[in-house]
Amino acid sequence: MRAWRCVVPLLPLALLLGACRDDDMAGLKRELAELRADPGGVTLEPLPPLPVYRSVDYRFADRRSPFQAQLPAFRELPTGDLDLAPDASRPREPLEAYDLERLELVGILTVGGETSALVKAPDGNVHRLRVSDHMGTDYGRIVGISEATVQLVEVVPTGRGGWIERSVQLSLDD
Repeated sequence: MRAWRCVVPLLPLALLLGACRDDDMAGLKRELAELRADPGGVTLEPLPPLPVYRSVDYRFADRRSPFQAQLPAFRELPTGDLDLAPDASRPREPLEAYDLERLELVGILTVGGETSALVKAPDGNVHRLRVSDHMGTDYGRIVGISEATVQLVEVVPTGRGGWIERSVQLSLDD
């Protein structure tokens, strides 16, 4: 009884597929022969000849590889100033734990004539910063806040024992 439950629903499908069978392939073969004999007047242009391959000798083995970046011209690095060294005794602010590239300026706020910047940290918290606050791992100090940007001065080591200041800017579009 159980076997009939599987066979009965498949019986109409088998009958339907059996009705689609046609033994007369001669008509199809005849039509294909006609199509092959007359392709519809379409003439195909012959393919163009293949270009001749000419090998070229590479005679620049003693020079820089074209697949490597060119080295910048040597320039004297600034020695910097020891007086610019950051104050190690100053307590670090929360946004000094993040690289400047990971911080996002999300807004500028002016309350009572005092302008402040809203900066989003990678952890999702938004911090309100004013001029002279610090942010970034390179001892960045905010020196100006405009309508769409925050200007910072970072103190970075020169690699030769000194320190130099560099100006950086965060924009709302970044």
